[in-house]
Amino acid sequence: MSSPEMSRSTAALADLPQLEHRTLAVTVHAHLRSLLVSGRVAPGERLSLRAVGQALGVSVMPVREAVHRLVADGALEVAPNRVVQVPVMTAPIFRQISEVRIEMEGFAAQCAAERRTPEHLARIGAAEAAFQAEAVRRGPDPGRAVALNQELHSAIYAAAGLPVLEELIDRLWLKVGPVLNLDLRANPDRLASGGAVGFHARAVRAVRERNGAAARAAVAEDIGNARDFILALGGLPPE
Repeated sequence: MSSPEMSRSTAALADLPQLEHRTLAVTVHAHLRSLLVSGRVAPGERLSLRAVGQALGVSVMPVREAVHRLVADGALEVAPNRVVQVPVMTAPIFRQISEVRIEMEGFAAQCAAERRTPEHLARIGAAEAAFQAEAVRRGPDPGRAVALNQELHSAIYAAAGLPVLEELIDRLWLKVGPVLNLDLRANPDRLASGGAVGFHARAVRAVRERNGAAARAAVAEDIGNARDFILALGGLPPE
């Protein structure tokens, strides 16, 4: 329980806010889901129910209920020794999810370019600025960068005005979010040099200019670039 993986997950939990005593299991589920989707925890990392409860100021019971829901969704798993951990994804499954993401998220970006409002553009612009600021900062925080990356993608897809599509994309991020942080954790310098900043700028510009094809292409390249780098690392099991 004192492994590097455990210490990283404990650090991520420190960012969680204290909760009021209301609908606790639902709220705990939402916060844990956010950790996974935003890539604040990595494949193989363990989550202590007690540590989660202490971080959120609740008892273990609502944490256990929330974890059971995430296990049912395949976002968490219970190891034979009863330890709750983030599943380790295989390379073939990651490749499949990436291909599906390219199609779904590319389509969402295309629709966003066609339907965005000034309010959407404001949210997208703020998210892009936050990611860029983290990317060029000396000693960037990879975990925060992954979370900001997710927020920018989410802001773009929200502009599509397709809640069902957003939900499907969110479910994919729930599975793949922990893997995506391997990109930036393995080499934080990629924040500035790996292409994400450029892909994001192209996507945002295309959405602003109502260029659906360009928005779709930029998002597809962003996802494909991260996919290729992570697979090249060789850290995902082959099967």
